[in-house]
Amino acid sequence: MIRLGFRRLAHGEGLPLPSRHSAGAAGMDLHAAVADDAPVRLRPGGRACIPTGLAIALPKGFEAQIRPRSGLALRHGVTVLNAPGTIDSDYRGELQVLLINHGESDFAVARGMRIAQLVLARVEQAQWRELEASAPAMQTGRSAAGFGSTGAGLGQAGP
Repeated sequence: MIRLGFRRLAHGEGLPLPSRHSAGAAGMDLHAAVADDAPVRLRPGGRACIPTGLAIALPKGFEAQIRPRSGLALRHGVTVLNAPGTIDSDYRGELQVLLINHGESDFAVARGMRIAQLVLARVEQAQWRELEASAPAMQTGRSAAGFGSTGAGLGQAGP
């Protein structure tokens, strides 16, 4: 378990910290830090950045991913537009969630509503090394076969 530093912003006062709702949950729910008297209205097809009232201090070698909540998607068609949204370890601004309404009705984002999940993940840094096409590392059973190629011959439609 890592210790995650955070700063609560003024408009996030009184909101719960992100938390898991079961022992095996990967994600911690993020809450909307909109004003009590000013919910954000998402029309069908509309999108908006929703503030969370939190800034976090991720340790080097980690990222935070902002992912949709399945219940919002199923019941209302509301999801995270750039899923998963990536929070880099050196970002110290407010966490915001870019929501879109794919549903057929207006959707109101109210203060304290659980709007997305935050998942922490380790990140490896890559160093590029150019290879020839014939290099053993470039040869696999799949090779350059693209979209849908792993299901070929298994009764699944190919490309």
